[in-house]
Amino acid sequence: MNIKVYTPFEPATISEKEHIVNFLFHHLDQYGDAREDIHKAIQYALKETASHGGFVIAGELEGEIVGAVVINRTGMEGYIPENILVYIAVDGSQRGKGIGKALMQKAIDLAQGDIALHVEPDNPARHLYEKLGFTNKYLEMRLKNK
Repeated sequence: MNIKVYTPFEPATISEKEHIVNFLFHHLDQYGDAREDIHKAIQYALKETASHGGFVIAGELEGEIVGAVVINRTGMEGYIPENILVYIAVDGSQRGKGIGKALMQKAIDLAQGDIALHVEPDNPARHLYEKLGFTNKYLEMRLKNK
């Protein structure tokens, strides 16, 4: 697998970004968000909007994306992790082949500081995160403010 890393200093082209957005939209399954939200997270990572940046990783086989990761830097440290894993997805036909693990390991290697992520209790990827050392430190609660 060829792994491409996009950063504010080595950004993706418009075409590459759209390809990643479409890939994530189609492969996040029931855990996904709207295309617009995925696009915003990538813009944040690449500092195309006012942000602390981050990075985007795309794993490719034979020129086709088979997995992608989006990490946003939070601008905080200590009390809140420095990074948040916003999205990770692997093509359904490629799952179970170590692609998710390889992409996560690359993200861990590139991240400067701790990484937080949100995962649904029934998401099978939770086991991978635990194997990589992620722990469940808090129960997250949200208020949908009008």
